[in-house]
Amino acid sequence: MALELTQEDFLTPKQVKALKDHCRRLAEEGTRDRRKRPVRDWAILHVALDAGLRVSEICALRVGDVILEPEHASLIVRDGKGHKKRGVRIGKALRDHLEEFIAWKAENGESISNRAPLFVSLRGGPLTRSAVFRIFKANARAVGIPPRFSIHSCRHTYASLLYRASNYNIRLVQKQLGHSSIQTTQIYADVLSEDAAVAVDRLPQ
Repeated sequence: MALELTQEDFLTPKQVKALKDHCRRLAEEGTRDRRKRPVRDWAILHVALDAGLRVSEICALRVGDVILEPEHASLIVRDGKGHKKRGVRIGKALRDHLEEFIAWKAENGESISNRAPLFVSLRGGPLTRSAVFRIFKANARAVGIPPRFSIHSCRHTYASLLYRASNYNIRLVQKQLGHSSIQTTQIYADVLSEDAAVAVDRLPQ
């Protein structure tokens, strides 16, 4: 099925900031109180928002897939769509956060061996897709984000923000998202076209 997007599929920068601020605050409180859920959930949503991974890719991340060297900080997706491997470059904010998160895991008795899951359930087992969906919904609802959005909206939002931040470099967006076809990525360019915004403002009044 072809990807179909409109402006209603993207979180606004204001909504992204509200979601991040909320999750960060809960995580800071959780760190002080030794509560694991908000610390883990903030890391999950930060990856979704700042790396654009699919839900299945987030669940599959292992500690060894987090490359923290400042020169090429990345997340390694080993089994993406179509069973393809790719590296997703990450910025300093997410890199620093994941470095702190892995240290926190160690302090709280979670394994940080290369093959250990990066994100685990509160019982220590694998994190499920449905759990990630619930994590997004609960935090989004808390800051008034409309219910039409899901965790996958983070991927669309990441693509839209990266497209603009990269000066409309569609190939870069394609590589980061792991799209096999440029036509799939082109949909973001079509929806976010600046030409449309300029044109409608020039219509006769």
